[in-house]
Amino acid sequence: MLNKEDWMDITTQKDKGIYLKDIAAELGMHPKTVSRALLRGGPPSGKRFGARKSKLDPYKPIVDGLLQEGLWNGMVVLRKIQEAGYEGKICIVRDYIRPKRSLRKSRATVRFETPPGKQMQSDWGEITTIIGDEARKVYFIVNELGYSRKFHFWATDSQDAEHTYEGIILSFEYFGGTTEEVLVDNQKSAVISHRHTGHVVFNARFLDLAGHYGFAPKACRPYRARTKGKDERMVGYIKHNFFERYRQFESYEHLNQLAVQWLREEADPRVHGTVREVVAERFEREVPHLSSLPEVRYDTSYQEYRTAGWDGYIEVKGNRYSVPGSLCGSMMRIRINLEGTFSVYAGEEKVAEHRLRPAREGWVTVQSHHEGLWKQTLRVEQRDLAVYEEVTSCSS
Repeated sequence: MLNKEDWMDITTQKDKGIYLKDIAAELGMHPKTVSRALLRGGPPSGKRFGARKSKLDPYKPIVDGLLQEGLWNGMVVLRKIQEAGYEGKICIVRDYIRPKRSLRKSRATVRFETPPGKQMQSDWGEITTIIGDEARKVYFIVNELGYSRKFHFWATDSQDAEHTYEGIILSFEYFGGTTEEVLVDNQKSAVISHRHTGHVVFNARFLDLAGHYGFAPKACRPYRARTKGKDERMVGYIKHNFFERYRQFESYEHLNQLAVQWLREEADPRVHGTVREVVAERFEREVPHLSSLPEVRYDTSYQEYRTAGWDGYIEVKGNRYSVPGSLCGSMMRIRINLEGTFSVYAGEEKVAEHRLRPAREGWVTVQSHHEGLWKQTLRVEQRDLAVYEEVTSCSS
């Protein structure tokens, strides 16, 4: 139940201009609870009885000391007081810490506005929907320009590194240019680790992507993903708008076609709640500040190596595909793109190209690959008939 301390926290943060949604998240309650309290002008009335004793009471001085030291993680605080003998649950600890969070200097949320062309924020969302008459988990990457709030999203079946890079590139192409920096969460496709010195170790291929498109990679501080709050709100907006309007798709291609249509007809013409401007109009002022796209597109294909069998086939994702017979036993490089095809290279020369197929459809063979092998197999030794005549005369 909302108490007097909660009410004081609500009014204090409201006076600071903090959004109701952020206040609710801070206090661990529903936004409607905050809204009703403000409309009511105070906490719910009711008789209060004597304070009940809590298992936490003997350990509150320890908790207060940890909070003063800047340790606000409820689970870490729980572990500390368990070492001192605490046997209660974490919910008691969190209930005690919650009203004190407004005292934490760094917890107040400040709206950070970026200049035009400065930053793009990137994040992933997921939802279960119908693709081709089948319920599937769909992943979608959302990339939003920090200044204009124009965003783009792309849906696919994976959120690995290659799809992350492809999604960022598709958004750059949709915007018609690149930003000075890209702010990402801490997924391994982009960030390897955060060191105690504050230095971020980025994925080598993500750095390669950044160098190719000329942006500086930036990462959220661990456990502070709301640094990327603009983009995270767009994840919810897409779930509760686009995926409510469209609930069934013929394919991923069909889904993404509808996404572009929805962005242009629904998202871009809207008046943004924070900046109070039409997104499309604000984007027009940002376009001149975007950097040009590179002439050559970055290759987001999977890169793997295979040794061709002596039968002239290589194995890729559970099925076998033919390669030129002259390469039997050779090591080859394959590049699998995100559209379902792959190329095979011997050195720098492309020697084969196939579309991925499930194993149930059987091995994939290009007849010209094995013509040489068949000639060797069908070669028949020619002998003079005199040999057979000699054999016959000897046996008789």
